[in-house]
Amino acid sequence: MPIQDIIAGKIQESITCPLPKITRRDVYVPGVRGKAVAVIGPRRGGKTTFLWQLLSARAAEGMAREGMMYFNFEDERLAGMKAGELRQVAEEYYRLYPHWRDGQRRAAWYLDEMQVVPGWEMFVRRIMDSERVDIHLSGSSARLLSREVATAMRGRAMEALVLPFSFREYLRHRDREPNQAVERLPKARRSALELELTAYLQEGGYPEAQGLDIRTRRELLRGYVDTALFRDVVERHAVSNPLALRWMIRQLLGNAAGSFSVQKFHGDLRSQGLPAAKNTLHDYLAHLEDAFLVVAVPIATDSERRRMVNPRKAYPIDPGFIPVFDRSGKANAGHALETVVLLELLRRGAEPAWVRTAEGHEVDFLARHADGSTELIQVCLGAERPETETREIRSLQNALKEHPGARATVVTLRPETFATPPPGIAVISAVAWLLDPAPRDG
Repeated sequence: MPIQDIIAGKIQESITCPLPKITRRDVYVPGVRGKAVAVIGPRRGGKTTFLWQLLSARAAEGMAREGMMYFNFEDERLAGMKAGELRQVAEEYYRLYPHWRDGQRRAAWYLDEMQVVPGWEMFVRRIMDSERVDIHLSGSSARLLSREVATAMRGRAMEALVLPFSFREYLRHRDREPNQAVERLPKARRSALELELTAYLQEGGYPEAQGLDIRTRRELLRGYVDTALFRDVVERHAVSNPLALRWMIRQLLGNAAGSFSVQKFHGDLRSQGLPAAKNTLHDYLAHLEDAFLVVAVPIATDSERRRMVNPRKAYPIDPGFIPVFDRSGKANAGHALETVVLLELLRRGAEPAWVRTAEGHEVDFLARHADGSTELIQVCLGAERPETETREIRSLQNALKEHPGARATVVTLRPETFATPPPGIAVISAVAWLLDPAPRDG
């Protein structure tokens, strides 16, 4: 079949097919005129589904379906497609719907897995310059990591980050999302949400993992890591020491919320007879972050040197990875909750760091929000023991001396175990913090 017939068929199919039923995602989409939207995030996190969400939102606003084209380039019938042939996508679209080229209306194109066609970025930039089209892009192949989609556009695209389900999206997927603020809910409903959060900390938010039994879910998530590790890191970067890389990912995912130092890891490898250059290990850590497997949080400091020499705190991209890779035999709900708080901060557009004060006290996060406000956040399961409360509150009070303009918050599963906090420090249930972000947005 001629390629133009294949392209025309795919265009018609995307415009005439029923809109898929999806779980709505709460993703921030920057609206800058003249910029494409690059949907980025981990493999299997829901990027393609989010493209359909964007398309469905336009349809709900009254835009005609023929004005919105979804096109997935990962199709074996298009294998070997060259950059010069991409123009046929535009020509076939306008041949089918010529009235969308009259200059009166803007079409919207949702282009998925474009990176399989070398030179795709030149085609997209030309379309943006010559046609009245709003462009939305996504990709997940090792040929072009999703974060690089925006980079390849040379300033012509803005990023929209799609992570696995947040806690609110997890509830929405199950038709259990509350329709009012947590503090207004009946006590029984709040207790049910606390139980749901406990399950979410174990199961995580990957869409395909929802509702699976424990064994199947763990095998699925382990497969996600293996695929990203080998396709997006080993093959893409021609990793020369895959064994060291494997040790690193096991260390990072098996010690969620733990301190990670390349210097110390380098020494551990040498003691095991696995020498690797420090610069190589720094590269490996950066590759794992680029592949959306881990998030490495730096220490809060204005000194670039201090940021480089101090350990980072490493977190998986989803709490569901923790029981898959942890070997401690402990429940690790505290590490999972800390991971969930970090990922929520990223969804809210904050820049997180961890704090060590001059007196040696540590606070889990210093979050710098987009509006310029800052928030010190300490995460814990509860304060059943008085010394736990003393430690958490004292660390925040000490950090407030160095960050006097920040809000100070304890996020906990069991706020009732805390006595009345001192002025300037709020103790908030994790359920409320995750579901009611508005009062804390500054």
